[in-house]
Amino acid sequence: MIYPDNAIEKLGFADIKALIKSKCLSEPGMEMVDKIQPQTRFDQVDKFLRQAYEFKELLVNDAPLPVDHLYPIRPLAEKARIVGTFLSEDEFFTILLSLKTVFAIIRYFNERSGQYPNLEALFEHLPIEKNIVTAIERVVDAKGKVKPTASPALAEIISSIAKAEQEARKRIDLVFRTAQQSGWTADGNLTIRDGRLCIPILAENKRKIKGWIHDESATGQTAYIEPEEVFHLNNRVRDLEFDKRREIVRILIELTDELRPHVPLLISYQSLLSKVDFVRAKALFAIDVDGRMPELSKDTSISLVNAKHPLLLLTFRNTQQAVVPLNVHIDEQQRVIVVSGPNAGGKSVCMKTIGLLQLMVQSGLLIPADATSKVGLFKQLFADIGDDQSIESDLSTYSAHLSKMKYFTEHADAKTLILIDEFGTGTDPLFGGPIAEAVLEVLNRKKVRGVVTTHYSNLKVFASNTAGIENASMLFDNVAMRPLYILQTGKPGSSYAFEIAQKIGLNETILQAAKQKIGVQQKRVDTLLVDLERDKKDVYEAKVAIAQKEKQLERLKAENEQLQTYLEENKRTIINKAREDAREIIRNANKLVENTISDIRESQAEKAKTKALRQRLDQELNKHAEETKTETKVKQNPVETVAIKVGDWVKIVGTENEAQVISMAKNNVVLAMGELRTVQKRANVVRIDKKHLQTRTRQAHHAKIADDVASFRPEVDVRGMRTEAALYEIEKYLDKAIMMGFPNLKIVHGKGDGILRKFIRDYLRKYGEVTRMEDEHPDRGGEGITYAYLD
Repeated sequence: MIYPDNAIEKLGFADIKALIKSKCLSEPGMEMVDKIQPQTRFDQVDKFLRQAYEFKELLVNDAPLPVDHLYPIRPLAEKARIVGTFLSEDEFFTILLSLKTVFAIIRYFNERSGQYPNLEALFEHLPIEKNIVTAIERVVDAKGKVKPTASPALAEIISSIAKAEQEARKRIDLVFRTAQQSGWTADGNLTIRDGRLCIPILAENKRKIKGWIHDESATGQTAYIEPEEVFHLNNRVRDLEFDKRREIVRILIELTDELRPHVPLLISYQSLLSKVDFVRAKALFAIDVDGRMPELSKDTSISLVNAKHPLLLLTFRNTQQAVVPLNVHIDEQQRVIVVSGPNAGGKSVCMKTIGLLQLMVQSGLLIPADATSKVGLFKQLFADIGDDQSIESDLSTYSAHLSKMKYFTEHADAKTLILIDEFGTGTDPLFGGPIAEAVLEVLNRKKVRGVVTTHYSNLKVFASNTAGIENASMLFDNVAMRPLYILQTGKPGSSYAFEIAQKIGLNETILQAAKQKIGVQQKRVDTLLVDLERDKKDVYEAKVAIAQKEKQLERLKAENEQLQTYLEENKRTIINKAREDAREIIRNANKLVENTISDIRESQAEKAKTKALRQRLDQELNKHAEETKTETKVKQNPVETVAIKVGDWVKIVGTENEAQVISMAKNNVVLAMGELRTVQKRANVVRIDKKHLQTRTRQAHHAKIADDVASFRPEVDVRGMRTEAALYEIEKYLDKAIMMGFPNLKIVHGKGDGILRKFIRDYLRKYGEVTRMEDEHPDRGGEGITYAYLD
């Protein structure tokens, strides 16, 4: 139960329903959205959430669901239920299209049996009655008209009409040609008047042709005459048209009688279409607000992680602003949170976010919060938000607040969530504060859960000294004098009244006079709160910095492991290469020896020739020996006499890898290889000439760029990919296009439901280099292709 009734509007839930309603394709789906109400049964809420979650997954990652025709067929089924009535051909065509959509949906999920169990439950045990479709298709064609072959009688009547019309046309053409030859006709051809084919005759000649005058021109110079010999044929055509209409009505009555036993099934089909439309609208809204399914709990507890107000999120998205996420925890030990802090610091938004997300979860809607969030179920939600003074009820603002407090204290229990904004305001603080404290004490004894916002110091003190109630504050940058919109529990917050007044330029004399008028103790408390908040801000920033350092450390650790793996693989490659080179040397040496022996035999051991061959063999062997000796020397004495210092470029011995020295410790050097870091012994690196390195690197880099530019096309096709894979592929192509100076990037994503197109465009807006986005020309793909223009 929600109290008061307007709490739903004040929390923004009515606006959420309106946004979901706009996503519906049918009137029945919109009617279901209007009926959305928070539920209290765990199994029901769990089912609704899972249906919305599965449909969101379907829209984002699966083929489009066939929902082309979602027409309301229940009224037509109710009409067919009445004996003696019949459906028109258009109404039968509507039922036919809707049934084809129903059967396509059922087949879609049958092909994915077990993948979407909660959506499959929507049509569980619902049969596919193809006889209905067969019967309608036997009578109605693809354009929604009764087929000429719907019955033998209808086919004969249509044939007779065609013959009669043909005969009438021949007769009137003959009369028309005769009149033309006689010069009796006016300018123009045969024309239709009152549904009859007529000849345009000059007024002075109208008595020369027997027939009926159906009309005259505006000037009276032309008469439109139906010849007498054609009149009887046209009457015959009209009689046949009446026969055709009566036969069509007979066929439709017969088809309606055939459809009547299936009326309950048609209503069940309508229910399926309505539910599919309804759940689809919830899933589309969830995509818009990045909604996720939280963990549902049977306890009356709330744990929101990185939660955002959905309406604020949509508003800020249009203005390129970011919403600060909310983290809050309410449970048995921390039942009521008393939020304090400066005006416009986000207290009310914090409270409304908690209330709205709670209503959304209990209504089966996904919420913009991490999936690790945990939300329980409440049987009652009481809210006191805004000014509810009433002239009709003779209630002042404070009286209206007190009326609500009376109701809260009488009807609240442990399964009630209370939301009270600016608790105790509206009257003298000397009396409003104690009354608010007494009410809070009663509510705490009833073990309610909730959020209270206040400026009253006595409520902050009460929260500090009372079990079950916890202070919280909205962080405020007291240097820049601006709110940070971050909720911190554990300590109250200052209202920063004097600081804000000083910032806006209130006279210093007035400020000093005001400070003299408040008590010394109150001044100390407020000063302490300001200092405490400053310390909290410093601690928070320190935690963020530590988290960043830890993340950087993890990244460096991963890079080091990656580099070690790379070096191990490179080491094996070098050893294998050396072994292959050694085998090649041995093969060449053996071949040289064999060739020398062969030449000696051929020269029949002639001394001069033999001597020359031996000298050549010795030279080749000495050459290989010198090369091996040089390589061994380099490997054994790799260290140069030139000292290595930070900033030098070195080459790792035994590899072709070059790196820069970023630090040194004892006999170790820390090297940077692009984004990777590695530690090597001083003896394992050789200093290389920086100028030579830069020249070679630049040449290699220019060659690589030239190759990339020659082969790169600024076009990427992501059709059929999942969202994450598509965005990853687009990012690679976008980076290359920007680096190589291309003016635009063509992205082929297909049309479908437009989900992938929306994700891609939202992603591209994060790039400052993307100046605008346009669809392809309709003749060449339209909305299925996006052009991203680059600065």
